Amino acid sequence: MKRITFIAFLVFCVSAIFTFNASAKTEFTYANFFPPTHVQSQLAESWIKEVEKRTNGEISIKYFPAGTLAKGPQIYDGVVTGLADIGMTVLAYTRGRFPISEGIDLPLGYATGIQATKVANAVLNKFQPEEFNDTKLMFLHAHGPGLIHTTNKKVTSIEDLKGLKIRAHGTSGLIVGALGGSPVGTGMNECYQMLQKGVVEGSMHPAEANKGWKLGEVVKYMTANHPVGYTTTFAVMMNKSKWNELSPQTQKIIQDINEEWIEKHAKAWDDIDVAGIEFFKSKGGEIIPLADGEADRWKAAVAPIIDGYIKKANEKGVDGKVVVDFIKANM
Repeated sequence: MKRITFIAFLVFCVSAIFTFNASAKTEFTYANFFPPTHVQSQLAESWIKEVEKRTNGEISIKYFPAGTLAKGPQIYDGVVTGLADIGMTVLAYTRGRFPISEGIDLPLGYATGIQATKVANAVLNKFQPEEFNDTKLMFLHAHGPGLIHTTNKKVTSIEDLKGLKIRAHGTSGLIVGALGGSPVGTGMNECYQMLQKGVVEGSMHPAEANKGWKLGEVVKYMTANHPVGYTTTFAVMMNKSKWNELSPQTQKIIQDINEEWIEKHAKAWDDIDVAGIEFFKSKGGEIIPLADGEADRWKAAVAPIIDGYIKKANEKGVDGKVVVDFIKANM
């Protein structure tokens, strides 16, 4: 009788262990700097829900938008150290840290977010940059052409930009400087107030930010500088240790979702560029075209930025010309 009771007890314990394991969840945190109303923030939330759905609740992710867990420039390191398990950030916030990926942002005349996102992930797949080895990189996406926006002065020529304080960071800051403006490096979270208070006289950003960040309320002019259109590369990454703890099956599920969300983010950039232009116009904004001859002058002015990238990349052991040539061939 005692033997039967003991066996029954063992069966109960084993069953309890399996039941506990089956119901146990892996809980992650996700840090993002986009406000919750922004489409790119909403896409991050939908990615979270899809991961939770396809893993049958094995993974649970708590979302922290608008820099509530980590500010944009701190997100990458926050994921490395485990402050956040997953994050989305702008690579240009830490200029010089990602020498291969930095080439994606160059003013090569990007036309759409789909084009820029395709280039970004082509670079990632081609070069497998070691610069991301301290995290598990999920995927990259990139916005449509970055354009100059100003509050009170129309910019139709390089001369019009001389001395203007323009909010810009990373590659966009280099572009502003090359065109004679004075770049002021700061994140998008601070841009609205800086424009509103006159701390800066303009901003270099894609059209979508006019609605997504409400910047169309505080700028009056948009210069259509598409011939020198740059992009900004966004990265979604996971803490490497947390990634390695997942089963191969779960990793495969997440990787499949990542491939789907690359396309979603790319299309969203183009859709919200259109919405951003409409919002900008609804607030009385005026689009300023560049004359053909002026466009050539702008391209000549920013050409040294591309040469400078190649030189600095070479100094870090990266063949910058190979990277630039590859990007041009895949645009």
